[in-house]
Order: sequence, then structure tokens, then C-alpha cells
Amino acid sequence: MMLLSYLAFSQEEAKFYIGFNEEPLASAFETIEHTYNIRLSYDAQLTSGKSITITPQYLALTDLLSIVENQLSLSFEFINERYIIVHSIESSLQLQKLERIIITSYLTQGISKQENASFKIKPNRLGVLPGLTEPDVLESIQLLPGVISPNETASGLIVRGGKLDQNRVIWDGINMYHKGHLFGMLSPFNSYATDEIEFINKGSHPRYGERASSVINMSTTQSVANITKAQIGLNGIHADAFLEMPLIENKLAVQASIRSSYTNLYQSYTFDQLAKKVFESTKISDVENSNNDFSFLDYNVKLNFKPNTKHSIFASMISINNELDYTVSGTDNKMFNDVMQISNSGYGLGWEAQWQPKLKQVTNLFFSEYELNYNYITFEDEEEQSNFEKRNVIYDSGISTEIQYQLNSQQDLTLGYQYVLKDVGYIFKNTANLEFILDQDDSKIQTHSVYTNYDYKNPKLFNVSIGARATYYEELDAFRLEPRLLLYKTLLKNLTLQLSGEVKHQILSEIDETVISDLSLENRLWRLANGKEFPIISSKQASLGFIYENKGWMLDVDGYYKTMDNITALSFGFLNPEDSQYNIGERDVVGVDVFLKKRYNKFNSWVGYGFNHSRSKYENLNDERAFTSRSNVLHAVTAAVSYKLSDFQMALGWRWQTGKPFTASTVTEDGYEFNEGINTERLPNYHRLDFSSTYDFSFSNRNKLKGKVGLSIRNIYNQNNLINREYIGNNDFENEIERIDKFSLGLTPNLMFRLYW
Repeated sequence: MMLLSYLAFSQEEAKFYIGFNEEPLASAFETIEHTYNIRLSYDAQLTSGKSITITPQYLALTDLLSIVENQLSLSFEFINERYIIVHSIESSLQLQKLERIIITSYLTQGISKQENASFKIKPNRLGVLPGLTEPDVLESIQLLPGVISPNETASGLIVRGGKLDQNRVIWDGINMYHKGHLFGMLSPFNSYATDEIEFINKGSHPRYGERASSVINMSTTQSVANITKAQIGLNGIHADAFLEMPLIENKLAVQASIRSSYTNLYQSYTFDQLAKKVFESTKISDVENSNNDFSFLDYNVKLNFKPNTKHSIFASMISINNELDYTVSGTDNKMFNDVMQISNSGYGLGWEAQWQPKLKQVTNLFFSEYELNYNYITFEDEEEQSNFEKRNVIYDSGISTEIQYQLNSQQDLTLGYQYVLKDVGYIFKNTANLEFILDQDDSKIQTHSVYTNYDYKNPKLFNVSIGARATYYEELDAFRLEPRLLLYKTLLKNLTLQLSGEVKHQILSEIDETVISDLSLENRLWRLANGKEFPIISSKQASLGFIYENKGWMLDVDGYYKTMDNITALSFGFLNPEDSQYNIGERDVVGVDVFLKKRYNKFNSWVGYGFNHSRSKYENLNDERAFTSRSNVLHAVTAAVSYKLSDFQMALGWRWQTGKPFTASTVTEDGYEFNEGINTERLPNYHRLDFSSTYDFSFSNRNKLKGKVGLSIRNIYNQNNLINREYIGNNDFENEIERIDKFSLGLTPNLMFRLYW
């Protein structure tokens, strides 16, 4: 039966020539949306494993949907002439609360913009993206408007002028702190194990606290598998395997994945290029030395248990580990040894209960442990001369419960409580003749948060979400209130207004060693606020824009203003041990994100533009005058075109952006001096061209074994971009300051091969 709660089609309904031949249902739905200029909202599990065949013919929308519902036991509910909810007839009696999709295939298939302003990414459905052979979790987010990575790392995300440590990363409800494999060059999360990614850069739901900028919420599958699925893969950097299988039919299933580098066996050209960038301008120059160790490993396991139709339980764990042990021989019988281990393990437990058709409760527990150990040891005549140490440990645990109640077909109410305990310690220590502790701290904070959110959806008027989050920080004896607002209003048939506002706070942040340098990720350590020289960070953001869609064109424009208070930085960090004072400051950001897309036949093209003007001001720095934030990229442009023909896909993308600011220096007899103010100059403009292509194939019609091959090339014309200029010292009074220039990744090809069954 077709549910016609809203009939908007006349007897003159337009007909289009359309047909499918064993087309995956998710792909068919995308074609239908673009052809008829409509939006379908549905649970992703509804399309899983389903395909459709329709003889090519001229069909009106209602006739086409009738064919689909008869073939696949689906029903379609018209909200208005453009928005349609898809139901499974078998589950039509159960409550289905679905987020309406505002834009499908935002960059490519598998990325959509939701009505709650978030972006939803489905890695297993992701189309090809420029420069990526595989759906890297964090690299995919970088292509979205308002997101940049000035240092060309996967995890070094700057979202709308925020800071690197202001993005909250969640895996199955577990807070994660690992910054990425190969010092941030690769995402530490296996995309093939990730079922869904929710990325929020504005108007976030009040259930999300703790960070001042964005939310990256990743989740593995929540359904109980009824068949066994497996895949293995290999590329120029690592190998991985994935398994999903039922243990008790319709009751219990397990999912597991593992991924590891193989540099101890073979170092590919792709790896050498990444290592060259990571170790550029350091004493580590011989990346092919087999006596050295530079490796990573990550794995995760999840159990899904569904005792009955009203309850579901999951248990999840994840482990990420990076190791570095390099020894370099210098002159005058000197040796330098870098030893580092970075690990992050997490455990999560969740329970979901559908008490009544309109009442649901979600409860989660988690524990996360992060540890960084780094030693830089110098030897002379085989005797240890100095040992610079960095230690950072985080124990993060919490419990939360949330009640979701559907008041009626247009109104929803959410209530929740969260308790979190964070225990964080760090130390900077240098040992030569004497032990010299540069800085250290060991503290914990307990937080109690209650929140509520009210949703009202009326297509004829507007859709609004109003919420608030109240948090008490026990050890700081501090209380903070965070209101949230998100509104969508349809102005015309194809024009939608979007408005949002939010306040956020953050007690856990990374130490910036200096405002004139942007040191590598491993040099940044986490610490807790103490209410004094490290106060609670506060962020406020408001945005206003519109979305326009018509005849295959889509334009998304969003302007924003953001302020951040109580951010901290060292004046010159450890370059001068006599001046290690922390300075409290603020940042103002004004920006505009623009995204234009056109789809025609088998081609998909898009252009993104971001304007971002970010200024910072700190006490006792730069005569307390504002200066350009060091990660600020004033203009950024991305453009791409992709083509899909059956099982073959290819994409070509170009990126251009203004250079980062840097602090100019002058060379004197005493070394470098800084007399022209902070961040008064900019590096040259940055640009590169990327290419990707993949092909899916089957070995036999009678065999379930399938394969996939892929090729990507980053920086096709081998542009040598200067991406960073920093000044470093060795944390004592004797060594001079050094200037270090770092450049972008050169021409880097990568090959991929996968098997599925």
C-alpha cells in the first residue's frame, strides 16, 4: 500500500525515462531523487543487500514507486511534494524515527547532509574521492566545506577556524585521543569496520559536549548479522582484514577487524614518500634503514546481542598502537635515538530499550586509555649525554542515559544525564647532568551534565530544534550552561533557510608550545583545566545560510561567526626556558562556506570555497594586540569531477588555498630575533591535483567472491608546497633557535587490492 498523507501530484504528473538492471537499491534511490527532484528518507538497513530491476520506460513518480513497493515490499509516505519517507512493510507497525535528508550525495555517493545540520558518511557506500583509493574516515571529512588540514595530515583538522584539539572524536561511544598513524598521515580508524560517521560543525545536539568546535561520531554496525561476510585488503602502506558473522541466529553476532603496516617486511614507494614528509628536516634521514622500527597496528571487536524485539545490547573494544625507534649516527662519535610509543585503547557497552512505541532509552558506558611515551636520547662515545622525555596519560571513563519520547508526529523530546571522570597527567623533563623538569601536571575532574532537546517539525511552517546542556565541574566548583538552536525554513519550493547557534565549553586541551611555531602532533600533550592559568575554554558560534536545489544543481551557502575565550599558549614555549609563562587569550573567527554541485548523466562535479578570517589575542603577547591565528587559511578552493560507469569509477580533484601565516625573523650575531610582530607574513599559496580510480569485479557468477582494485595519485604535478615554517630549540640555555621549513607531500601513488566474500 502506498501511504498518501499528502497528495501533491496531478493527472499531468511529469514522466521521465528511467530503468534499472540489478541496480543496488541505495544507488537506485539516488537516481530517482535526482531524476524527479525529490528526497527519500529511509533507514540504511532497509537498502542493505537489495537490488532492483525495472525495464527502461517513461514513468511518472507515483507509477515508479508502485513498481518499487511491489518488488521489494516497501511503502512510501509523502510528507509534501518533495519529501518522502520509505518504510518496510514488514516493520511498518514499529516506530520509525528517521532524520530527513536535506542533500544526498553531497560530495559523492555515501555522503548526505541531514536535517539536524550534520553530515552523515557511509564508508561502505562511499563513491570515489580524489586522491583516495579507500574511504579514509578523516580524509573524507577534509573535503567538506569549512574543514582544512594546513599540515596535510589526516587528523590535523581545523574546523571553521577552531583548533586541532577542539574536535571531539568518538568511536562506538568511546572518546578517542590518538592523532593518527604515521604521525597523523593516516586515520587511526579502519573505514571498513566503520558503518556510519556523523560529522557536526554547527548546531550540535546537546548530548554532545566536551569540545568547543566539531564532533566526529563513528559507529560500527548495530544490527545482528544473519550471514557471514569477510574481506581482506592490501595497499601501499598496510594490510587489513574484516569479519562479520552470526553466533546465534537473529540473536548474537560478532564483528572484528585488524589493520597493520608491513614496513618490517617491505617499504613501498608510497610509505617512503609519507616517511620523507614526516621526518623532513629532522636528524632521521635514512628511512630505509631496516634496523629502525616505524610501525602501526589497530584492531577492534564488537558483539551485538538482541534478546528480543524491544532490547539490544552491544560490547565494543578498540586498540590503536604506533611505535617508533630510530637511531641516527652523527659526527664526532655522536648518536641520536628517538623512541616513541603512542597507544589508545577503549571499551564500550551499550543498551537500547524500546519501552513503548513512542518511548526509547539509550544507555552507554565507556572507558578510554591514552598513553604517549617519547624519549630523545643523545649519545657521545656510546655514553648517554642527555635524555629529553615527554609523558602523557589519559584515563577517561563515563556513563550516560538518554530518554527519547515522541510526543506526536511533529514533536520529539529528549532528556539525558552524563557522568564523566577524566584523569590526565603529563611531564616535560630533560636529563643531562641534572634532571630539569620543564613542566608537569597530574589532575582529575568529574563532570555531571544534564541536557534536554525539543524538536518540532512542520514542513508548512518550519523545523526547529531547541536544546540546552548544563554541566557542573566538581573539582573546579564551576557551572556552565550551553544553549543550542537549529532552524530550517522552506522559503520557496527549492530554497531553504538554515540558521543555528550554540555555546560550548572544554576542559581538556593540548599544550601549544609556542604561538610562533606549529610543531608536529607528537609534540602536543593533553592537560586539564585548573581554573587558573588553564581556565575552562568557552566557544560561541552563530551561522546563517541557505540551500538551493533545482534541476540537478545544488548550492549550499553558510556564513558563521565564532568566538573562543580562555584559550592558552606559551609565549616562546621551551625555546627560552626562562620564559615558559602560559598566556590566556581569545580568538574571533568570521567565515563563509560555499558549496556548488551539478550532476549530469554519469558525471558529478562540485566546487567548494571557504573564506576564514581568524584573529587571536593573548595577554602579554604582541603588546596585547590581535594577530592572525597561525593555522588561518584565508581562502580555500576545492574542485572535483567524478565519473561512474557500472563498476568503474574515477575522480579528479584540485585544491588551492592561501598559505599559512608565519612569524618573520631576522638573523643577528646572537641568532634569530623576532621584532616584526607575530604571524605578519604568509607562506606561498598552496595547490595540488589528485586522481583516483577504482574497479569492482566478480570472479564468477556462481561464486560469491568479489574483488576491487584501485589507483590513486596525490599531487600529480609534484608541486613543492611550503606548508610550514617553525622555530625549534632543544630546551636548554646553550642551544640556539633553529628555523625549520616543511614541505608538502610530493607525487605519491598508491595501489589497492581487496577481496570480498
